[in-house]
Amino acid sequence: MAGAVRSYAPRGQTPVLRVPLTHDHLSVISAITAQGQLLVTVQARAFKGADVVRFLKHLLGQLGSRLLIIWDGATIHHDTIVNGFLAEEGDRLCVEQLPAYAPDLNPAEGVWDQLKYVELKNVTCHNQPELRYVLRLAIARLRQKPDLICRFIKHYGY
Repeated sequence: MAGAVRSYAPRGQTPVLRVPLTHDHLSVISAITAQGQLLVTVQARAFKGADVVRFLKHLLGQLGSRLLIIWDGATIHHDTIVNGFLAEEGDRLCVEQLPAYAPDLNPAEGVWDQLKYVELKNVTCHNQPELRYVLRLAIARLRQKPDLICRFIKHYGY
């Protein structure tokens, strides 16, 4: 199991954490609402257009018939399958595009910062299932803090 890792080292020496080197990863896509809800999908491969469409359909099913999507300039958001789905949905999905690189305008960055630097701080995992497990727990903890999620939205000016 993963756990907090103490990284003390003698003064002037960089601490070294020994964990297996792997190229395995998890990809995560998320949405937050003005009410402080956090919706997340995690998978063991990079997201493709069809995955984004599946997530958008999930959002429509969970959150209602009309949504405002504010997203960054990631290339996956411009995929042909995604654009086709958005065109089909018409007024059910309104998309506002952030500039190409504008993390200072993206409230989701608050979620990622909270997960990386607070919930998962000093966590090391030995394999992908362990990473998936600790990530799931971290997301569950963050979901219990809707006021914090709402503050991310306000902090980024929405």
